[in-house]
Amino acid sequence: MKAFIYTSRLLAIASFAIAALTGCSKEENPTTVPNVTTVATSLGTVLTGDGGKTLYFFAPDVAGDATCSGGCKETWPVFYKETPTLATGLKATDFATITRADGEKQTTFKGWPLYYYKNDTKAGDVAGENIGNVWMVAKPNYTVLLASRQLVGNDGKNYTFDTKEGTGNSLFLTDSLGRTLYAFASDKNNLNRYTRADLSNNATWPIFETSTAIGEIPSALKRSDFATITAVGKTQLTYKGWPLYYFGSDLGQRGNTKGVSVPRPGVWPVVNATSPVAPN
Repeated sequence: MKAFIYTSRLLAIASFAIAALTGCSKEENPTTVPNVTTVATSLGTVLTGDGGKTLYFFAPDVAGDATCSGGCKETWPVFYKETPTLATGLKATDFATITRADGEKQTTFKGWPLYYYKNDTKAGDVAGENIGNVWMVAKPNYTVLLASRQLVGNDGKNYTFDTKEGTGNSLFLTDSLGRTLYAFASDKNNLNRYTRADLSNNATWPIFETSTAIGEIPSALKRSDFATITAVGKTQLTYKGWPLYYFGSDLGQRGNTKGVSVPRPGVWPVVNATSPVAPN
């Protein structure tokens, strides 16, 4: 009888230990969401989601608000992972979550909401690139991006790309974080004529500084249109010969275009692929 009781106790202890180990195993190895990874494609290295499918940016989302909705969202499904696990080289601080106007959540990268393209069927497909001139494959190392938005000057008036008052979205260059880039009408080809040697006016129109190695650009733009110059000891990016600047009163906020009306329209225009080459 004593042997039976002793054996029963041993079995109970063993069962308890097995249950405890099983429970620990589940806690230590939780089910993880699919990784956000990078895949080499015909357009270079791109960010990918489930199944290695390419992720995209939408130019009208420059302010960080997801503007693709309704039928657009059917063609460009939202990408959302609450806590994505990331491939080596990707930074968790570059990813965030927003709540869209329709109440759905969406993952962003460097402030750009992320989407799939429904006609991409496998890893490496990039069929959505440059559709409507406003879709760009998501890459981790863009130097500039394209935005599409109503230009609103510092005077609160709406402007079009031709520097006239009017409504309608305009395409324009931004940095990788969606901050608007401008040209100065008085500059010459690859010559900064604005920034003083003592940098006393740099806070008003800060130079867009970059490394000598230009990173990725959207395929709608030509790499040959970009170069760098040395201006007052800084490396400044140029586009079609135009030195590029920020506007201080945009306050570093994504999608702000206040500079287009300062001090009057046409003095500090935004630029895109239709901009003329800077004069010599």
